[in-house]
Amino acid sequence: MLLPLARRRSPSQTPVNHDAIRRRFESFLKTQGLKMTAQRERIFERAFETHDHFSAETLYDWMREEGGPNVSRATVYRTLNLLEDGGFIGSFDTGRGEVVYEHLLGHPHHDHLICVECGRIVEFREERIEALQEDVAERNGFELTSHTLRLMGVCGDCRAATAGGGASETKASARS
Repeated sequence: MLLPLARRRSPSQTPVNHDAIRRRFESFLKTQGLKMTAQRERIFERAFETHDHFSAETLYDWMREEGGPNVSRATVYRTLNLLEDGGFIGSFDTGRGEVVYEHLLGHPHHDHLICVECGRIVEFREERIEALQEDVAERNGFELTSHTLRLMGVCGDCRAATAGGGASETKASARS
């Protein structure tokens, strides 16, 4: 089952030099003894075209719906792994049995709120949390290189639907 993926609304998105990222990916592929095939190029382009979180299955569906060279499900998964290994995209488990991806380049660091009922993902950045993490790391002799924060819960819409007795209606409409 594909989950609804919330549109990313980050007003401070940094402009991405798409050609530079593509060249970096091609260079990364060479270090792995691989070439930029037409299928990998399609996957790369589509992954960087969206500002949504997406699953491998969603990306595979996009590949099937759009014109261009045929891309197998296995190629989608392998290429996503390459993109993640190279630091071009990141992934996280939504807590509902699905892994979603987002491209990392051109976006400032952010954390996520994830609704365990409908799958909604909200990106946020909170300076107090960032400062607290730095403080905890310093007190313990750590130098932070990165971190991931995902807060799991139930969004207001799902809570309201449950309170009103319409939880299944909200879930069904969120999947549409």
